[in-house]
Amino acid sequence: MSITDEIAKLHQLKESGALTEEEFASAKTRLLGDSSTHCAPAGIAWVNALRRSRDDRWLGGVCGGIANRTGVESWIWRLLWVLLALFGGVGVLAYALCWIFVPDENVG
Repeated sequence: MSITDEIAKLHQLKESGALTEEEFASAKTRLLGDSSTHCAPAGIAWVNALRRSRDDRWLGGVCGGIANRTGVESWIWRLLWVLLALFGGVGVLAYALCWIFVPDENVG
């Protein structure tokens, strides 16, 4: 069912007296608010908030930054990157891309 159809249903319920003006406005706001959140994937905000650590770093601070966001110790992330590196260098490439594209904590 489209948003237009749902708003039309809400309007019919209001006209029939099943919804008050306040209930109609609240339901319409919730409906329109929910539609805007469906446009962006849920993980986008998490990824946008990711920053490389300035305090907990060995090379680029990628593991320290991920540890700050997830609450998992940074040594575990370092171990995972090393294990990924053993699989055809995937970990090295992924780490290098994170080092390049994830900004430092003090930047933006």
